[in-house]
Amino acid sequence: MRREIISQVKSLVIKIGTSILSTNSTIDRLKIERLVEGINFLLEREFRVCLVSSGAISSGMSMLGLRTRPKVLPQLQATAAVGQRYLMDLYADAFQKYNRIVAQILLTQEDLKDRRRYLNIRNTISALWERRIVPIINENDTVAVEEIKFGDNDRLSALVASLLNIDLLVILSDVDGFIVEERVLSQIGEITPELETWACGTEKKEICIGGMYSKLEAVKICFRAGIPCILANGNRPGIWEKIIKGEEIGTLFLPSKKKLTSRKQWMLFNLKPKGKIYIDRGAREAILNKGKSLLSVGIVKIEGDFSEADLVSVFDTEGKKEIAQGISHYSAEELNKIKGLKTSEIEKVLGYKYYDEVIHRDNLVLL
Repeated sequence: MRREIISQVKSLVIKIGTSILSTNSTIDRLKIERLVEGINFLLEREFRVCLVSSGAISSGMSMLGLRTRPKVLPQLQATAAVGQRYLMDLYADAFQKYNRIVAQILLTQEDLKDRRRYLNIRNTISALWERRIVPIINENDTVAVEEIKFGDNDRLSALVASLLNIDLLVILSDVDGFIVEERVLSQIGEITPELETWACGTEKKEICIGGMYSKLEAVKICFRAGIPCILANGNRPGIWEKIIKGEEIGTLFLPSKKKLTSRKQWMLFNLKPKGKIYIDRGAREAILNKGKSLLSVGIVKIEGDFSEADLVSVFDTEGKKEIAQGISHYSAEELNKIKGLKTSEIEKVLGYKYYDEVIHRDNLVLL
C-alpha cells in the first residue's frame, strides 16, 4: 500500500518543525544545511516541493539574545519580524549551494478565507514551481492576532497541501512517528477517539494544544482532502531516500477515498460558520441519502445573525447533531420569514427570490 501511494507522488508539502532547525533552542545553521541537502535530493528528481517552516520566533530570539519566549504580543511579533528575515537568509544561503532560489510567502487565515486571494496564492506558487523556485511558507506572525491565526504550522501545512492539491504532506518532527505503547504505528487509516486520546494524553480534547494532537488535526484535513500524510523524524539520516522508495519510515496516514472537491475543501477548512440552520427529518433524509440541496420547506429554526453567502452549520433537529456546513443563498432575517415554506411561496413573502435552494448541493459539505 505504501509503495503504491508513494509511486504516484509528484508534489510534496513539507512541514518543518522548529526542533528540526535548532539545537538547545537555538537555530542551527548546520541543521538547516543538512535539511536543504535532503530537499535538494527531491528537487533533483523533479519533485515539486513547497516548505512550511516554523522557526521565525526561535530565530528572532537567537538574534536578539533572548533566553525566554516573549509573552506580550507586540514583543512576540517584533521577535518574529527579526527572526523571519534571519531564517530566510539561512534557507537562501543553504539553497544557493545548489544554485536554487527561494521565495518567501507569509500568510494569515484571512488570506485563505477570501476565495480570490486563495486562488491567487495557488497561482503564485504554481508560477514559482514553473521557474524551479522553492516556496517557503510561514504564518505572518508580525501581523497575526488570535482571530486570524491558523493555530500552528501543522494546520497551516495541511491547508497549504489542500490549496495546492498536493500528492503528499510530510510532517517532520523530532519523533519517529505516531507512537502507541512505545511502538511506532506504521500505518493509520482512520483518526479514532482512541488515537486522539493517545495524542492528547487526556480525554478532555478541548485543553489539547500543540504537539501530537495538532498533528492529528492536520491529518484530519488531509484525510478529507484525499491527501496521504507521513509523520517522520526529520533528524534521521537518509530519510528522503527511504520515503520515496516507500520504505516503512514514520507513520503513513491514509486519505479518505471520498475526496472533497477543491471548492468544498476551501469552504470546510478555511471558513467559520456564522450561524445555524435546524432542519426536519425529511430535509435530513434528502441531504444525507438522496444527494439533494436544502430547501426552505425543510427548515425548522434559525440561529445567529448571518448574511447571504455566509457559511452556516446545518443541524438535525432530532439528533441535535451537526450534519453539514454550507453557503446560504439567504440571510438569517430572510430565512426566518420563509422557513417551512415551499419554494413557490418565497417570492410572495419576500417580494423576490434569489434561488430555489437555500443551500445548493454544490455548496454543501456533509460531515
